[in-house]
Amino acid sequence: MGIIQKQSIKSSVIITAGFFLGAFNIMVIAPKILSAEELGLTRIVTDVGLTLATFCTLGCVSIIYKFFPFYKNYLPAKKNDLPFITLMVCVAGLLLSFGIGYLLRNVVIKKYSGKSPLFVEYSYLVYPFCFFLLMYMWLESFAWSYQKTVLSNTLKEVLPRVLFSLLLVLIAMGLINLPVFMVVFSLSYLLPSVILFWLLRKNDGFQLTPQISPVTRRLKFRMANFGIYMFGAQFLNLLSKTSDTFIISAKADRGLTDAAVFTLATYIVTLMEIPQRSINAISVPIISESWMKKDMNNIQHIYNRSVSNMLTVGLLMFALLFLNAGNMAAYLGKDYHGIEQVVFLMGLAKLIDLGTGANGIIIGTSSFWRVELTSNVIYTVLALPLNYILISYFGLIGAAYANLGSQVIYNIIRYVFLWYKFGLQPYTFKHLTIVLLTGAIVAPMFAFIPAFNSWIVDAIVNTTLFCIAFIPLAYALNISEEMNKMIYKQLLRVKQLFVK
Repeated sequence: MGIIQKQSIKSSVIITAGFFLGAFNIMVIAPKILSAEELGLTRIVTDVGLTLATFCTLGCVSIIYKFFPFYKNYLPAKKNDLPFITLMVCVAGLLLSFGIGYLLRNVVIKKYSGKSPLFVEYSYLVYPFCFFLLMYMWLESFAWSYQKTVLSNTLKEVLPRVLFSLLLVLIAMGLINLPVFMVVFSLSYLLPSVILFWLLRKNDGFQLTPQISPVTRRLKFRMANFGIYMFGAQFLNLLSKTSDTFIISAKADRGLTDAAVFTLATYIVTLMEIPQRSINAISVPIISESWMKKDMNNIQHIYNRSVSNMLTVGLLMFALLFLNAGNMAAYLGKDYHGIEQVVFLMGLAKLIDLGTGANGIIIGTSSFWRVELTSNVIYTVLALPLNYILISYFGLIGAAYANLGSQVIYNIIRYVFLWYKFGLQPYTFKHLTIVLLTGAIVAPMFAFIPAFNSWIVDAIVNTTLFCIAFIPLAYALNISEEMNKMIYKQLLRVKQLFVK
């Protein structure tokens, strides 16, 4: 946990900075510069590109996470053929996906020309977006395996958002038009990929070795079997999460405009992922190595800590989002009406996901990783028809209900499996206590504190009052040791200022 704690804090700071920059872009600047339809266009290009990039990996990213420790322990860097093999798999996936996209181009035109004609016009940009994101995903998996999560998180979370900020400024000043904006936007992961590749080559001896190694000969069938199953699990999981944007753009009354509302709601809720992303990034190699050593005590330890950290920060963020949802709607304007309900339902779904900790990583790196596929198949089987039916009948809010229902069942399956199969149970009475206390704080604030005429004043009052009540309680309960240590350090600094 020493490595996890040290790098997790650094990664959290970087990811937080990236999130706040992204939040400033999407929630503050973009709605005032781009039309809701144009903002929705950036979202669907991103989601389609991400879905295609994940398909193109064909499971090789999971293979890197799972089997890299074997290559690292038994081969020198110059004879490590895992980078070359996985790159060839990615190239094959890329050619396959581009071919399928070409064959289905008329279907895209037919489905989206009615509600989202702007996407039809710019649909070709999903291909460069997909290519550079794929390259970054491939490189990032090696960076995580080398435990360079701080570096990879910096490039992934900050650079694309800086580029988006620059593009917004340029289009606001009239220096570029929408076509140029979208073309450059589709190249968001070009620079991060180049920098990460160069740094891995320079510092870790990362290179492409086409000669097949003894490790590959020995593990090739296990790797292929694992990769196929995990590819199915991850792709289905992602498809269930991105399908709502596709369906909203094609079926909702306002097309890309409703997709923009969903984009903002999704991004707002994504702020709750800060602890999840940083802890998961650090935990992957540690848990993988613990399974290899059959160190169940360490896995239980990480499981418990992940729940404590994610749940505590998740409750804090969810409560603040709930209390300030009306203020968000007031700022964004009438084109984004209905965002409050979407934020609440999707935030609740994300809180449930955070509250189950690193369950997906623990299952995915174990010998029972096929359960990851099974749970994702169930999630997708639920999410896809739910999204289609509920969005068709209820519009935007239907997507939020579908997301909540699917997440509940999905995480129950994972939790029950880990408890039944391995006896891993991360919860204590303290976790229930902090949930109940959070509700006890939020309920009277929502019911009795009057709304101010200024949404800015209202947001400041709600945020300040809740933090004053919640943070001392979380500290007193000592649910998250990492959070308590950070608070204690800050208190010491304040004390030293007064002593001097």
